[in-house]
Amino acid sequence: MSSPGENSSDFRRLVIVDVMRGMAIALMVIYHFCFDLAHFGFARFDFYHDAFWLNFRTFILSLFLFLVGLSLVLSTQKGINVRRFTARLIRIIGAALLVSVATWWMFGDRFVFFGVLHFIALASLLGLLFVRKPVIALVLGIALLVIGNSVQFPGFDQTGWRWIGLMTHKPATEDYVPLLPWFGVVLAGIFAGNIVLRERRLERLDGVLPSGNTPVRLLAFSGRHSLLIYLLHQPLLFGVISLYAAMAGR
Repeated sequence: MSSPGENSSDFRRLVIVDVMRGMAIALMVIYHFCFDLAHFGFARFDFYHDAFWLNFRTFILSLFLFLVGLSLVLSTQKGINVRRFTARLIRIIGAALLVSVATWWMFGDRFVFFGVLHFIALASLLGLLFVRKPVIALVLGIALLVIGNSVQFPGFDQTGWRWIGLMTHKPATEDYVPLLPWFGVVLAGIFAGNIVLRERRLERLDGVLPSGNTPVRLLAFSGRHSLLIYLLHQPLLFGVISLYAAMAGR
């Protein structure tokens, strides 16, 4: 797999989709760079209470997961390529396990037990049930967004159920993307994917996109390789800033 949320199959790649995913990756790198600056005391950003940073994270994650649903529709328009889909799923699961192990080693009890890659693996499987049912996807997606953001049950605070959502409090973890409400965003992407596929809107946009433009090419490249960037960018940023902090006597 070349990106979190990308679905590899026998379909012509649309540069516009890679560019949108690349934009999400660029915003994520900016977010984590600012997070690391605050962690080492070079900036005063409150990522846990400040509405700007909370909404910024929500926007980035929503863009990623919307594209998961949209790409799932595009990649299965001629049927599911089981071999490629399975290989992609295995890569996502492997990367998710790597994140869990690495964060357990670094943060102990705050390790990532169900972050964005864990979610994408499950959402990719569940999304297959709705790729040809856009109206159901839209209705259910809205319902999940409403329920996931308004309903809480103490029973879902238990360790074995936290991946679902509906908790009365956010668990102590470095990344948490529960099934509810976030699968609602994927379903919205599935609905949109069916619309643009039927009306060929993305192909028209793709045709007028200045693909030779350097920023566009960089964003498209990032979109095609966003899983690798996702896995490597934070260790690199953290390492560089940590080294600079040590040299500065922080």
